[in-house]
Amino acid sequence: MSFSSAGRRAAVVLAGALALTAGLALPALAHVSINPGTAEKGGFTKVAFRVPNERDDASTTRLVVDFPKDHPLPFVSVRPVSGWKVEVTESKLPKPVTTEYGEITEAVTRVTWSGGKIDAGQFQEFEVSMGMMPDDTDQLMFPAEQTYSSGEVVKWADPPKADGSEAEHPVPTLKLVAPAAGGDAHGAAPSATPTLAVQAQPAGHAEAASASDGTARVLAGVGIAVGLAGVAAAVAALRRGRGAPQA
Repeated sequence: MSFSSAGRRAAVVLAGALALTAGLALPALAHVSINPGTAEKGGFTKVAFRVPNERDDASTTRLVVDFPKDHPLPFVSVRPVSGWKVEVTESKLPKPVTTEYGEITEAVTRVTWSGGKIDAGQFQEFEVSMGMMPDDTDQLMFPAEQTYSSGEVVKWADPPKADGSEAEHPVPTLKLVAPAAGGDAHGAAPSATPTLAVQAQPAGHAEAASASDGTARVLAGVGIAVGLAGVAAAVAALRRGRGAPQA
């Protein structure tokens, strides 16, 4: 069975249209986002701000994320990212927020990552642990600024459109949902008292912890070897004693 010339032309046109559609859709997917995109109300969560590099001739060198002031988060801590410096900014709240852990008068309003590099065709994730999620709103917005090595700054702060379509530079948004039935919405709080901003541990701390763990394992191995040698010596002595002539 063979296609007519008209059929072949139609197939070519269709393939071209599909390729064009795919090409136009790709840029819309390459934006700063928050993952996962949902969290339970009243609980704690860990998210990652995912930053793809959209430029072929420049690297991403800085990310600034603004935290909500209308629904401040009492507990915020950041995970170290190799090669990047993190700065956590705290501000006084216009009105104290009362929680089960006490009254909050300050909260994290901005987190800045700088000094690293995201090359073309790559992305990086910046993890943050935070809570407690408010229970009087269905979403939290985290406006972000992405700076390139060329000096270009892209602001990801456009709110969702009324028709449901995606904005040109959509603001990273965390959807808040009701706690799962039978689940514990609060999760694990960082401490019994409010901690405003738990700074990221320096990379050296993690390396020291790893080295300490390795040393402990080596010492444990030496102890086991010494213990086995002692048991072997005792067994050998017992056997020699049994083989000795009786008086």
